[in-house]
Amino acid sequence: QVQLVESGGGLVQAGGSLRLSCAASGRYAMGWFRQAPGKEREFVAGISWSSTSTRYADSVKGRFTISRDNAKNTVYLQMNSLKPEDTAVYYCAARSGSRWSSIAADDYDFWGQGTQVTVSS
Repeated sequence: QVQLVESGGGLVQAGGSLRLSCAASGRYAMGWFRQAPGKEREFVAGISWSSTSTRYADSVKGRFTISRDNAKNTVYLQMNSLKPEDTAVYYCAARSGSRWSSIAADDYDFWGQGTQVTVSS
């Protein structure tokens, strides 16, 4: 069973930064998703198994950066210029069937417990 442990969430003012971490029990293509109250879970960013490919939702492009340290089996999400609309529970996810990330939540096999990010205006 793959275990994903997220950390790094918290409360920050608009314009601030946070870095989320997701420690995995193996090496996989990874994604970050988020879910705000009353909304569906949405794709935020993804990174391939080898780190050669990344992808982002249009809403975070230029502000968020996904990266990974394969020696530590850890994926990061650096979030800069945060906005109140970024407030959500953020989840990391692992995809075991491909070395490429996906924007579709159904393509991921394992999920972390989520970490709350709150951006105040």
